[in-house]
Amino acid sequence: MICKLGFEVRESRDINSIVSQNGEVCWKAITDCVVYTQSAQALDYQESVRLLGPVCEVIHLHLSSLTEGQFEIQYVPWLQWTSSPELFAEIFDALESLQSPAVSLSLMKLTACLERALGDVFLLIGKECPFLLRDLLASEELAQVFGLPVMNVLRVFIGCPCGLNLRNILWHGFAAPHEIPPMYCSMMVVLTAGMGQLLKNYLQQSELSWAPRPLITLPELEGGAVFPEVTQEVLSVLEEVMKKSTFILRTMLPYWEVALIKFKSHRFADCAMLLLMQLETGLRHLFATINKCPQRLLTAESTALYTTFDEILAKHLNDGEINQLPLFLGEPAMEFLWDFLNHQQGPRVRDHLSHGEINLPEFPKGITDQLLAFSTVLLLRFVEEELASVFKEKAAIQSLVHLAEGYSARFHPMSLLRKQVLSCEESIRAWTLLPLLREAEEARLEGSSEINACNSLIIKITYELYHHIPENHCVFTDLDSLPIEKWPRPLRELCGIRVPTLFCPRDVLEVLTVLQNIVRCCTHVSHQVVASWVRRRQQWVEKTLRSRQRQNFVRMSCSIKLLSPVLLLILLLIALELVNIPVVHGKNTDEYQQYLKVERKECLHINFAVCCRDLAVC
Repeated sequence: MICKLGFEVRESRDINSIVSQNGEVCWKAITDCVVYTQSAQALDYQESVRLLGPVCEVIHLHLSSLTEGQFEIQYVPWLQWTSSPELFAEIFDALESLQSPAVSLSLMKLTACLERALGDVFLLIGKECPFLLRDLLASEELAQVFGLPVMNVLRVFIGCPCGLNLRNILWHGFAAPHEIPPMYCSMMVVLTAGMGQLLKNYLQQSELSWAPRPLITLPELEGGAVFPEVTQEVLSVLEEVMKKSTFILRTMLPYWEVALIKFKSHRFADCAMLLLMQLETGLRHLFATINKCPQRLLTAESTALYTTFDEILAKHLNDGEINQLPLFLGEPAMEFLWDFLNHQQGPRVRDHLSHGEINLPEFPKGITDQLLAFSTVLLLRFVEEELASVFKEKAAIQSLVHLAEGYSARFHPMSLLRKQVLSCEESIRAWTLLPLLREAEEARLEGSSEINACNSLIIKITYELYHHIPENHCVFTDLDSLPIEKWPRPLRELCGIRVPTLFCPRDVLEVLTVLQNIVRCCTHVSHQVVASWVRRRQQWVEKTLRSRQRQNFVRMSCSIKLLSPVLLLILLLIALELVNIPVVHGKNTDEYQQYLKVERKECLHINFAVCCRDLAVC
């Protein structure tokens, strides 16, 4: 449909009947080309593409005849509604360059940008913007602003698998560079400008104000990064491996080459887009081969479910059989892909990019570094063994392979809970740095028997916990002679025990949510204690506390010695739950509900307001 159908009708169209000299779009000349079925209940996509072909062709010739200055005067003012008008100057340059990969990349960025802008228009009237583009284009809200005929034109180009489906075909890596006619990119530019004109008229008539959502800036990965910055040595190896790796389809090689050019020119978002698109292409081919389902290699056909990352990275195939790809790739590679694509607390790079949510110039280099490093290691698995050995002799590549083989999830809820526990423990450890008042020290010495009794009880409980530690993990040794300030050590060792996270069952995720809430409470208390203590001590020094407040402050200073080991014990219990959490999935329904009830009760019963009543000096 994309390569041929739009060229079947050979008809000369007058550009002046479609676009005026000042860039205003005559929508009737375009909407008249949209054909409906006999019942008029649906679009005839194929016939619409045929009739729209000559319109696209004359628009492409028109844009090609403009200088950059003329383009800016005639069209850029109408593109301001997209919040990224500078993007269209780049697209104009790409169309002039006649380089196929640049045109494909331009269409990817344009459709993402347009989707975001259409969502902003939807929110002028509606409340919750649809997640899927096809649902957004079919919404009554957009039809109310732009008119149904205009929305039907858009659906022919980007909104439905039955049409050209340009957005999905490109973002999911189905189309080789030469398979996308540049005239469709030109057409999308003019359609976007025309919609900007319609929006302006609607805003004037409705007296609504235009307030697009701000673009997001992805943070740097910090602790989420596993690979070092990509060096020139790694890039040189990748350039060679790309030519030899069977993971890359030969028709797709130009995308990889442009990805490296974009990285070297610091266009990190562009590089990431192309890498993600091509990783999906290669993994889909591998998925179909390993699972022996060659029919899943179909391009985005309107009559078949096409294979995307959702199916490729799933545990099961649609027929319920086990997906063999995760077994082939291995857990570390799967964890990386899930981290960067799927986990809600991860960067979810593809989602954010493809929906136009990201400020592209500020895209983090660190994320592109991770994708390039992962791609290098993955491609090496698909070159001849002798050649792969030569590349792996290089120290930089050796290091990447080692890091990739040891990769564990960074953004899975279980991994984040570990970080949360350790962060809370570090916060509680800071209590020991709070200097005690002389009066509090005297009171503490008087109440040392109470503190010792508390410590003794916690040691007994901890010994009981010892029996629940998995074999081969001895983290509790000689606790009765271990100073209290070193109690966090077993906690850190427990958090270091690796637990499988891939394809985590739903019931386990529910338990993790409850545990996260408990740790969140502990962390809140810790921060409140420190903040309250610092504030009250300053008032103590300045002698602005009333008598009762002074007594409460002394009591608070003493209570810290009791509260800190209790909080550490709670964290220890959570760390132990993490180590044993796989057994949750083995429980029957009644056992699981009872287990979850106990966990939730524990969360509710840790009523820190009561604990803090003596600590907060009001």
